[in-house]
Amino acid sequence: MSNYNRVILIGNLTRDPELAYTLDQTPVVNFGLAVNRRWKDRNGQQCEDVCFVECVSYGPRGYPVHKYCNKGSSVLVEGELRYQSWEKDGKKKSRHIVQVRSVQFLTPKREGDSNGQADS
Repeated sequence: MSNYNRVILIGNLTRDPELAYTLDQTPVVNFGLAVNRRWKDRNGQQCEDVCFVECVSYGPRGYPVHKYCNKGSSVLVEGELRYQSWEKDGKKKSRHIVQVRSVQFLTPKREGDSNGQADS
């Protein structure tokens, strides 16, 4: 049986993207994404649910995200779901993240911005 791991999300950045470098100087851009879901319940009341997702982009594809996006920017993110686990203060912790392959900017671009896309 084949496996397939692809995630496509549209949402808003929860914070400004953070640029860091690995020991071998590979750029890493981390950002949070809030994905909203809206619906009406049986009584016609508007309901909303928010899913918060951590995203990481390795290599040069993260530079445009760091340069042109900020908290609240709307983006379409495509990538793969990854599992991370670690131990902190004797407790095991884990989370799923999206390892970003491409980002498309959905917030209207400002003058002087790039073409609105950061691909691998």
